[in-house]
Amino acid sequence: MSYIIPVIIVVILTYGHMKGVKVYEAFIEGAKEGLIITYRIFPYIAAMLIAVGMLRRSGGLDFLLMLLSPISNAVGIPQEVMPLVIMKPLSGSGALGVLADILKRVGPDSLTGIIACTIMSSTETIFYTITVYFGSIGIKNIRHTLAAALIAEIAGVVAAVIICKMIFKV
Repeated sequence: MSYIIPVIIVVILTYGHMKGVKVYEAFIEGAKEGLIITYRIFPYIAAMLIAVGMLRRSGGLDFLLMLLSPISNAVGIPQEVMPLVIMKPLSGSGALGVLADILKRVGPDSLTGIIACTIMSSTETIFYTITVYFGSIGIKNIRHTLAAALIAEIAGVVAAVIICKMIFKV
């Protein structure tokens, strides 16, 4: 199965050549555009990564966990999962680190581990996505995007907890 990627590349190159496309020139042009896009969005990515780092190192994450504990207890979200719930909208790589820590502590086959994995796969890095995509095209007013995304995020977390508890009969 390791040959599938090279086969796909050869098929694409052959098809492009048969259609009369200057494949190498098109590749170089695409690479140039990719670098330009990277240059445009880099400040937004850097700002987001710095903000996430500041939140974690300043104790802001722990403060948020303390504030949200009555809500998480009422909904039935395990306390071990709450750092993931907070981190996922901010940073995918930060959330992946939190998930790895959760799985190391409670195990992937525990209910908490299953809920954490489900939340990780059914939620989005909202602030990162809005920052990068809206920032790269110069949109300053995000209007209702953030509210709708946060509602979807909360719905995803609550649904993950409820469905996992129903399926795994806890």
